[in-house]
Amino acid sequence: MEQTRHTDSEHGDKPVLLLVDDDPLIIDALSLILGQDYMVYTAESRNQVKKLMQDLTPAPSLALIDLGLPPSPHEPGEGFQLITELIGLNPNMKILVLSGQGEKSNIKHAMTLGAVDFIPKPCDIPLLQTRLVHQTMMLEAEHEKGVGELSGDSLIGQSEEIQTLQALIRQFADTPYPVLILGESGSGKELVAKYLHERSSRARAPFVTLNCAAFTPELLESQMFGHIKGAYTGATQNRAGFFEEADEGSLFLDEVGDLPLGLQSKLLRVLENGEYYRLGELQPRISHTRIIAATNRDLKEEVQSGNFRKDLYHRLSVLTIHVPPLRDRDQDCMILLEHFRGVYASNSAPFILDADASRALQNYAFPGNVRELRNICIRLCAKYPGKNVGVEALMEELETAIPTPAVDLQDLGAVERELAQKDFRLDETINQWERRYITAALKLSGGNLSKAARILGINRTTLYSRVQRLSIQLEDN
Repeated sequence: MEQTRHTDSEHGDKPVLLLVDDDPLIIDALSLILGQDYMVYTAESRNQVKKLMQDLTPAPSLALIDLGLPPSPHEPGEGFQLITELIGLNPNMKILVLSGQGEKSNIKHAMTLGAVDFIPKPCDIPLLQTRLVHQTMMLEAEHEKGVGELSGDSLIGQSEEIQTLQALIRQFADTPYPVLILGESGSGKELVAKYLHERSSRARAPFVTLNCAAFTPELLESQMFGHIKGAYTGATQNRAGFFEEADEGSLFLDEVGDLPLGLQSKLLRVLENGEYYRLGELQPRISHTRIIAATNRDLKEEVQSGNFRKDLYHRLSVLTIHVPPLRDRDQDCMILLEHFRGVYASNSAPFILDADASRALQNYAFPGNVRELRNICIRLCAKYPGKNVGVEALMEELETAIPTPAVDLQDLGAVERELAQKDFRLDETINQWERRYITAALKLSGGNLSKAARILGINRTTLYSRVQRLSIQLEDN
């Protein structure tokens, strides 16, 4: 069931709330209760949300969603995917999960993906209302401070990796060619796209974002190219697409790896000669928009599997930027921690990590990257204002455990003897061990980088950068 859209005059300045649950009774009850304070839009599935988002522009800043959604209501996968898609539409959206699937692993994974709260079913209405009020106040505070989307500034840091990234942005910013941004979820790909636009001669023109995974194929085509009245059922008037809205600015195609094959050929036509058609229109239009695309997928593998056009891949990847995962950025996590702590402490004193917690955080792998670190800081600011945070409190906010390296006491003597050598160099020793493991993984995988990366437990782009740094020769396949 989807509620019809209401006008602002009917609801005044009420905050907009997206409510997603597959139980009609819960939808009806919560719509009635929460409708007194919020402008509520409802959906019962991820596909319904995609259709609803076509009319909700910009995307809402507040969402209350269930994890168990059709077609697998007894599993959390659809809910996890929905969180990812909603964050893609609005990185600053406050997503609260209301679910009966309250296992600790589900709670932590939802938080890692970008949710800010988890409320178990059956629902405690006063608790839910309190949590919603708190998140609404957080949104207002961030708006007043001018935090905006750049509050998640993942380009803050001093590591060699981030300096290389910044140099590439400066180098590619004002070229007319497409740029393909690769990186894990939460690493900051959209921010890189915005910086490419802002540092170009197109900076005064629009920067438009389209998440290719957030719409059904039919709606996605209409979003990209627009349609004319009568093009399909429900098309009651002409509508410009994102290419027209971007004009001579930049169109950021996020999650381009999810673009359906049918639309890939139409995007290729735009890249080749600028030509496209509104749905239902016979007269071609010409786009002067610069395309910036991003994905967390391995597009080379997608090409090999037949899911992505080879010619489109080569057109998009004329210039490629790899955004490093947070775990490969040395001490940047502590610099970002300080930044986020200042942003989200609001009017209260910030939390303080003790020495053990700081060391533990630096050993954490951050599967959700900078986005996960930001969410950790938000929760610690809310729970421990002005207080010391130890390892146990920190661990409660992390999705995965921090590995504690086992020490073989019998080998300590050998280590001491090695350290006593006059020409010992720690970096050289670490590089030797790293080279051995990478070489062994490449041998086991037959030289396949993606398989070797999985064996080593790292991202393919990370492995490639290390292979280059260590001057490891790759065999031609």
